[in-house]
Amino acid sequence: MTNFRYAVTTTPVGDALIALGDEGLVALRLGEGRIEHELAALSHELGELPTLDAGAAAPVARQLAEYFDGDRRDFDVELDWRLVRGFHRDALRAVVDIPYGETASYGEVAISAGRPGAARAVGTACRVTPFSLVVPVHRVIRADGTIGEYGARPEVKRFLIELENPEGLPR
Repeated sequence: MTNFRYAVTTTPVGDALIALGDEGLVALRLGEGRIEHELAALSHELGELPTLDAGAAAPVARQLAEYFDGDRRDFDVELDWRLVRGFHRDALRAVVDIPYGETASYGEVAISAGRPGAARAVGTACRVTPFSLVVPVHRVIRADGTIGEYGARPEVKRFLIELENPEGLPR
């Protein structure tokens, strides 16, 4: 049986729920002040309530702080993919390859994931990812160059894109 642990850390875009299992990061979710709802949903998905353990999540929290300070471009975190299946997993693995400061369209990610024409499915994968920030779904934009949504928080997506590239939207 897996031992799930969690902690909450503050970021410039809201509180982040960090959940870990024995095999790595299970979820990193931005809660927009609703961390208790995120924790309840995660507990349902995992089938158990994770234990509060700030020490276990400290390395991830440190990397988040470094990212927001501009000192980190990639996260060095082992991911536990148990909550991601099928094409969503393929799409998110392709998203990981988008370099810091750059963007790719949903269609380009679909091609990289091996399913040209599956841009909408990529959008769904980005919307439901359990790995906010660590898997940089904020780098995925619309084909017309507009940023699109980010869990109904486009201002957060714009903030993250501008954090990585203050010059504006790259391609």
